[in-house]
Amino acid sequence: MACLFCEIARGAIPAQIVYSSPEVTAFRDINPQAPTHILVIPNRHVTSIADLGATDADLLGRLFDVTNELARQEDLLQSGFRIVMNHGANGGQTVPHLHLHLIGGRAMTWPPG
Repeated sequence: MACLFCEIARGAIPAQIVYSSPEVTAFRDINPQAPTHILVIPNRHVTSIADLGATDADLLGRLFDVTNELARQEDLLQSGFRIVMNHGANGGQTVPHLHLHLIGGRAMTWPPG
């Protein structure tokens, strides 16, 4: 079965790409929950955070580095932002490919909905 995010990372499915490297791709969410809503994914297929191990520390660090750089580019550092990573159905993961949500541009509430 084809993975939607793998297809986006390899350019087979169009998306509004805001960052691309050999390891990481970032693109705007098609159903944004805030003025800024960017998904940051590893280009290598990883189903979820639960599938990462000690040997994946560099990849996880790279995902957060890219997310932080995008927060700077989106001018979110002063006002603040949220980073979300879901796992499994009850955690809200709807696409089975590891991804971080960078969400900002409005006040966030807690707990989330």
